[in-house]
This record gives sequence, structure tokens and C-alpha cells, in this order.
Amino acid sequence: MTAPKISSSSALQAAFFRLRSNKLFELFVIGVIVFSAITIGIRTYELPPLLVSVMAVLDWVITIVFLVEIIVRFIGEPHKKQFFRAGWNVFDTLIVVVSLIPVEDSELALLGRLVRIFRVLRMISIIPELRMLLNSLIKALPQLGYVVLMMFIIFYIYAAAGSTFFAAINPDLWGDIAVSLLTLFRVMTFEDWTDVMYETMAVYQMSWAFYISFIFFTAFAFLNMIIGIVVNVIEEEHQRERDAKAEASGDPTLRDLQNQIAELKQLIERN
Repeated sequence: MTAPKISSSSALQAAFFRLRSNKLFELFVIGVIVFSAITIGIRTYELPPLLVSVMAVLDWVITIVFLVEIIVRFIGEPHKKQFFRAGWNVFDTLIVVVSLIPVEDSELALLGRLVRIFRVLRMISIIPELRMLLNSLIKALPQLGYVVLMMFIIFYIYAAAGSTFFAAINPDLWGDIAVSLLTLFRVMTFEDWTDVMYETMAVYQMSWAFYISFIFFTAFAFLNMIIGIVVNVIEEEHQRERDAKAEASGDPTLRDLQNQIAELKQLIERN
């Protein structure tokens, strides 16, 4: 009596696994997420009562679709104990569960709207390429931390110098170190920075060197370092994914080829 039960359960799991791996199903879920984002934007306008009611019904339909999608993914998961060990699965489930709680007419209405806004983030959990980008950014944070720290030191030094020399010229831009930091951020992003520079050059003709050197350190040097670190980590993630696919298919990976070349070099040197 047990064997047929197991086989039917396995067949159901296989069917749901094929469904969750289907591109059309994935595109349908992505379309629902995009439609959910559009409805969130529409809700920010003044709407007639009838349209408000329609949007409320659509919101419940979207929530039910997300609930069905989570159930499909869970049933189709071969290792169900591992399902909730994945952070994105936990995030998706929490978003759907909280969306099911009727909080529109309660004190938690603001929380309910906020949760619905975060449903747009489900796009990351659905699209593997977006997950890879986010994972790459997270893995790059330790290296970026030192660059950001060095960048802050440069900002602080220049803000202190700018507040010391230029506070009398324009207190609104250089009155204290906090305001000076904001002004320097404006200079780094090239937001009308020449107006700031010409104002101080009317008193200190050589103050252009202050701005040019600051832009060189921040906008050119440090920002390019940040971009380089992120690009390098993304490339490593792509290479890791290619190696994993090669191992799964039995093909030699780049690392294996490099090891074989190194072994050949050693043999040649010995001979």
C-alpha cells in the first residue's frame, strides 16, 4: 500500500518541478511582479472609488498568484528541508504571508502597503542573473569597505579645509564640516560644481587646485576603483558558475586546464 503512495508523490513532485522550471511559468510570474509594481504606482494617484475597489481586488488576485507560485516551488523542491535555508525563499514566503493578512482598515495599513512595495524585489529571486549581481555586490562589500573608508578620510580632510578657508565666503555651503561634506558630494557628482569653485576663486584665486585635486581623488580614482572591484567580483561569479556547469556536465573546467598546463610546464622543466 505504501509503494503506490510514494510513486504518486514522486510523480507530483516531478510535475511541479517541471512546472517551476518552465520558462513560460517563470515569465508569467515575472509578468505578475511587473503588473504588481504598476498597480503600486497607480495607487499613488487620486483614484475614483470604483477604481480603488478594482485595485483592491487585483491586489488580492496578485497575492493569491504569488501564494500558488510559492506552493508550486515548495512541492517541486526535491530537498524540501533545504527550501527554507535559502534566504530568497524565506523572503518570498514572508512577503506572501504578510500580504495575506488583512490590514488595510487597521493601524498596520502602512506596514501592509510597505510589504506590497517590497513585492517588486521578488524580481531578484525569480531572475538568476539579478541574484548573481546582488550576490556579487554582497561579496564585494569587504573589499569596497576599505575603499569607502579611504574615500571618507579624503572627504573629511577636504571638508575640514573647505570649512576653514571658505566658511566666511558662503556659510550655507561651508559653514561647518557637515555642510562641507554635502558640498563636496555635490562637487564630486559635478552638480553645478563650477559655481561653487568660481565663488571661492573670487577671494582665493588658487582655490581651483582644491577642487581639481578633490575631483581627481574621488570622481576619478576611488570611483574607478569601486567599479573595478565590482566588475572583478562579477567576473569571478560568472567563472564560478561556468565551472559548476562544466563539472555537472563532466567537461574540464578552466581551473583544471590551468592545473594541467602547470603540470606540463613542470614536466618540461624537469626534462
